[in-house]
Parts: sequence; structure tokens; C-alpha cells
Amino acid sequence: MSQAPVVSLQNVTKVIGKRTIIDRVSFEVQPGEVFGFLGPNGSGKTTTIRMIVGLMGMTSGDIQIANHSVRTEFPKAIVHVGAIVENPEMYKFLTGYQNLLHFARMNPSITKERIQEVIELVGLQGRIHDKVKKYSLGMRQRLGVAQAVLHKPKLLVLDEPTNGLDPAGIRELRDYLRRLARDEGTSVVVSSHLLSEMELMCDRIAILQNGKIIDVRSIRGQTSDAATTEEVYFEVDHPDAALGILEGKGSGRIVDGQLALSLDRAGIAEQNRRLVEAGINVYGIRVKTKSLEDQFLEMTGSESIG
Repeated sequence: MSQAPVVSLQNVTKVIGKRTIIDRVSFEVQPGEVFGFLGPNGSGKTTTIRMIVGLMGMTSGDIQIANHSVRTEFPKAIVHVGAIVENPEMYKFLTGYQNLLHFARMNPSITKERIQEVIELVGLQGRIHDKVKKYSLGMRQRLGVAQAVLHKPKLLVLDEPTNGLDPAGIRELRDYLRRLARDEGTSVVVSSHLLSEMELMCDRIAILQNGKIIDVRSIRGQTSDAATTEEVYFEVDHPDAALGILEGKGSGRIVDGQLALSLDRAGIAEQNRRLVEAGINVYGIRVKTKSLEDQFLEMTGSESIG
């Protein structure tokens, strides 16, 4: 039996004046899933995120969080949400621990044991008693994530969390989000303009353009359909001879000294067998895959993102 989604957007629309900013957006995020939100500048990503966390009202449609409507049951829905929209705000004159303790006082269910758990989760054990004004931007982002998940939310929403981070900070944040999803079952909705990072971080991504979802696709753990035809490169010792052996099979041609064929999964094994039986040495087989960036640019007409 499949689990109910943690968050579900159902034909969400936002109209400002005569302009439709968000046009019937629908998607679901499952428990423990890291869900990426991509789109060109002005596509409506931040507007959608603001509606999810209740910072902006929707014109029509509904958003359900843990089976509670943001529109009609906001207090019951938002209690399940942790969020960082733009930059995390902290008291810089306090230590990291004092900031977490201050936030914890707002929720009686947060224990000191839970505070210690999230400190270890985001890897701030060695600096948690330093004042926040001494923290790097990456450390502040990690403290912000710790604060956002103190109350064990079912949903964590992050709008451009990698802004201003160096490569090491981005990698650390990515690892913490994956750990949150795996260890605590937290669902994460994250927007970013760094396509390569989204590809490494997310299970699925939704692409938004002109206020509409144009595609939702799997990223992590995606496997090719056995019947899907892909461009395959064979590294062989005699490419011209190999092409002659396979002439007429899979639109073969020579590319950079390698034999290129359009084949499905079964065809790769078959053509490899034919080459070996004909005495051709096969040193490697590579399937050409499109990066998330290539796919994004194809779908959005090469618009820049942000």
C-alpha cells in the first residue's frame, strides 16, 4: 500500500491584477523524498514556495500538507513544515546553541536531546557554542536547517539554499538534506539555479515555465527502459571493420574513432556479441546520457534559470 503524499498541490493558481503568475500547478511529494523545483527567471518558483508555506495566498486550487488544507486548516498544516525562504535569520550575538535553545522555547515538545540530535545531524558539534557572528555563510545555512527541523517537520522547504555557498558548503548541504530524508523520513522541497547540484541532490524534479509545470521527472535511481533506444559508443580496435560487420544495424557510424550505434538494451548485448565473435576487440561500451542541464534547456527553449 502506497503512502499518502506529505504535500500535494492541486491546480494551484495565483493571479495578480490581470496577470496569471501560477497557472494550475499540481504535483505531490512523497515521504522521505527530495523534490527539486527548477524554472527560468520569473517562472514562478518562489511564488509557489511562498504559497506552500503560507506567506502568500492562492487565487484558486488547494495545497494539502499532511492531509490538511493550507487554505482552510492553515494552523494544522503549517505545524508540519520547516522552511528557509531566502536567508536564515539568526541572533548573531548569541551562540549557535543559544539560537536553537531560544527557538525551542516556542515549542514545548522540543527537548535538549532533540537539540543535540539536530546539531549532530548538520555537523555543527565543534562550533555550536561559538557566536553566530563568527560563522561562515555555510555554517549559518546549516544552523538554519537545524532550526527548521527541530520540531521534526514532515516537510522542509528551502528556497535557493545554496546561494552564496562555496563548493564545499554546497556539498555539505546536499549531504545533510539526503541524510534528513533517509534518517528522519523528512520530505524536502528545494529550489535552486544550480542544475548539477539538483541532479545530485534530488529524487525527482519539477520544471516550471511561465507559471506552468511542463515536466516532472525522476532523477535519483532512474533506470533506462529496456525498450528505449539510446546512442551507444563502442570502443574497438578496428572501428571501420566493426562498422562493416554491423552495417545496417542500428544506424552505425564512426565518431571520434569509436563505433556509434542507436540501440536498445537488448541490442547492445547482441551487437557486442557479434563484434566479439568476428574477432573485434571491444574495450568499452558507453551509453550517451543527457545531463539534467541538457534536458532542461531542451524543454525550456534555452531560457536562463534563476
